[in-house]
Amino acid sequence: MPSPNPSREREGDIRLAGYASVFDRVDRGGDVVRAGAFAASLARGGAVPLLWQHRPGAVIGTIERLAEDRRGLRVVARVTHPTAAALVARGALTGLSFGYRVTAARGSNPRELLGLDLAEVSLVAAPMQALARVIAVDQATRSCEDTPGNLFGGVT
Repeated sequence: MPSPNPSREREGDIRLAGYASVFDRVDRGGDVVRAGAFAASLARGGAVPLLWQHRPGAVIGTIERLAEDRRGLRVVARVTHPTAAALVARGALTGLSFGYRVTAARGSNPRELLGLDLAEVSLVAAPMQALARVIAVDQATRSCEDTPGNLFGGVT
């Protein structure tokens, strides 16, 4: 079982940075997430689990940072499940996705998602939003601030 303490590193763990959602892009389901859609949910705080393929109970790591930036919903996470970590490290698993409940939307085709309650973030083989991907992987045991380009650092 993954450690509830994200600062605790184990051999084989990897860290990833990426986007679980990219704003203003229509996904395969005909939805488009707008900037600010996650703001209320993120402001409430609380733990958001990192899951395998949206499966309840299939926790594969911990989320260290989660915030909206100009591009979308940015996530920094530690993958502690050995198989999932190996797949991400090899670049064989790069999709990210999120589970949610719609609190505000308008229109159809595409439906604009204006408010979302975030339930979970998942590593997936085929994300609904093609640009929702892992963009950096760090297998070394160093701090976020030491990562070249600070990809794992603060969200802007």
